[in-house]
Amino acid sequence: MDRTEREASIARIMAERTGTRPEDWYCVYRARHGMLAACEAVRATIGEGHVVTQLLTCCTAVDPILAAGLIPRYGEVSADTASLDPAALPLDSSVRAVMLQHTFGLVDDGASRRIASAAHKAGALVFEDCAHGVARMAKGPDGSPLADVSFHSFGVEKMLHAQFGGAVWVNPEGASPEVLQVLRERLAQLPVTGAHLTALTGTFVFWNRVFNHLPLPVARGLRRFLSATGLFEPAVSDEERRGGVSHDPMRPSDAICDAVIEAFGCLDEDVVTRTEATRAYSELLADVPGVTLLSSAAQGPYQPLLKYPVLVADAATSDAVCEACCAAGHYMTVWYRPELGPGVLDESAYHVPVDRSAIPVCDDMVQRILTLPTNQGAEGARAVVDVLKGVVSS
Repeated sequence: MDRTEREASIARIMAERTGTRPEDWYCVYRARHGMLAACEAVRATIGEGHVVTQLLTCCTAVDPILAAGLIPRYGEVSADTASLDPAALPLDSSVRAVMLQHTFGLVDDGASRRIASAAHKAGALVFEDCAHGVARMAKGPDGSPLADVSFHSFGVEKMLHAQFGGAVWVNPEGASPEVLQVLRERLAQLPVTGAHLTALTGTFVFWNRVFNHLPLPVARGLRRFLSATGLFEPAVSDEERRGGVSHDPMRPSDAICDAVIEAFGCLDEDVVTRTEATRAYSELLADVPGVTLLSSAAQGPYQPLLKYPVLVADAATSDAVCEACCAAGHYMTVWYRPELGPGVLDESAYHVPVDRSAIPVCDDMVQRILTLPTNQGAEGARAVVDVLKGVVSS
């Protein structure tokens, strides 16, 4: 593989953190590019079919399925994990892959093993979405990774503070060797991000600070104008809210890789901070009336969650808590309301089901979810809990 030394450095970092081999890691400009390459390899090798995924996710996790010419099939989620329910997977002979998403960075090995086993028995590959928990993968009883392909994001609002970049792990002993070989060859041959796009990644933080200081209608208009004219690289483009993927798959440039490598230097400290927040939320909210915890998040050993999910009475309560926390200086947003966040512009393109009878837990979670910030550690968690209690008790 003709990878740069910086890409090789990232591959070594990912291998060391996951107990895998560097040669099985590939760098991408964005994790969604790796997903697209994987879905295209599936369609080219096996043919058309479905990929089982969930509606409680970002639209950019479904766009690669659509862009590759495959069809998403939405499964029910578990109230314990906010990820696919292993007891309700919609599997049949048309399913080519199952997307195992570790929502908010919550990795449940037991549930993941059941999902992987069911997928493989049905002849489907296991794609693992680790966007919320970089370098943390579901493992089997022997400690080996479960997935056939694992996707890790270094992008916006993720564990690393690099804003762009991602990595793909291809299991050297995975199912469907022909598909995985096609994928390896594709990932190894991806072009490198050019100078213009690299320059835009360097101005991303600046422009978002500008947007945050403008009235919302003005900020939205300016964001759309800059994106349409190629002067701003948004986290999620309008094209991606219609089912496409911005740009063909690429590898990251040296400058993007440098930002990723630098960000890894802060990851261990961030992991400690977020783990402390997870513990604090689990203990402080255990018996609060009107607040329901996800058991996999609330039980130890505690994990470094990107967001701490709880369920409250309804969407109005969730939004009120979010608004009150922001007013108190604790920045937060609600993931994922609407479903397929930040909301899609064409539901029909996403094959969103009209009949929702098979996904009642998902629908309930979308309406009542509240995602608490973990980047302020235990002290920040205690302050957020005080605000939350004040809202839910009023």
